[in-house]
Amino acid sequence: MLTITGLNVYYGAIHAVSDITLTVGQGEIVTLIGANGAGKSTTLRAISGLVRARSGTILFDGQDITMLPPDTIVRLGIGHSPEGRRVFANMSVRENLELGAYTRKDHAAIREDYDRVLSLFPRLKERLSQNAGTLSGGEQQMLAIGRALMGRPRMLLLDEPSLGLAPFLVRDIFQIIRDINSQGTTILLVEQNAHMALGVASRGYVLETGTITLSDTAPALLTNEQVKKAYLGE
Repeated sequence: MLTITGLNVYYGAIHAVSDITLTVGQGEIVTLIGANGAGKSTTLRAISGLVRARSGTILFDGQDITMLPPDTIVRLGIGHSPEGRRVFANMSVRENLELGAYTRKDHAAIREDYDRVLSLFPRLKERLSQNAGTLSGGEQQMLAIGRALMGRPRMLLLDEPSLGLAPFLVRDIFQIIRDINSQGTTILLVEQNAHMALGVASRGYVLETGTITLSDTAPALLTNEQVKKAYLGE
């Protein structure tokens, strides 16, 4: 579904992503793990068109999306739940969700997805008229994921969904990630909690200073000595 080849991204003189090549198959959960500043979020932002690649190609379902604008990429079927949640704080939960479907005109299907999001996140249902900025961190994370799902993406980019959440909420979020995937959405997951990420993913890539240093199945990465020492605290 997604093929990235030789991707290079710069922020000014800083080479943030260096010659990355990776694939995500339809129906998979694939995770990118690595320390802060390793280039994980930049990779997702390049896929979404939020930052421009200096070189390399990004293919989605065989179509070159490397230089397309973000709104076109959303319409093609890629949703992005960004790091830090980025909810619209002064708008209600309902309005945030409606904005997720902004590019769509299929009203009956939008209603279906609205009901689906509220069944995945029953806590949001109780807070529909509440301003998003007054939600807890966990609720804002649920809203950010729900808003991305309102675009009916075939692929969902999730950036640090567990960041700053209490352990019991982290378990809830990862169960929801499994549920979303089981309903047919392919997921590319960026996550600092490597243990949880590799627990839900089928495959993973390890990024260090903008470069992929390791790629394998998730079970193999969980038992890899290098990964255990650097990312699993073992």
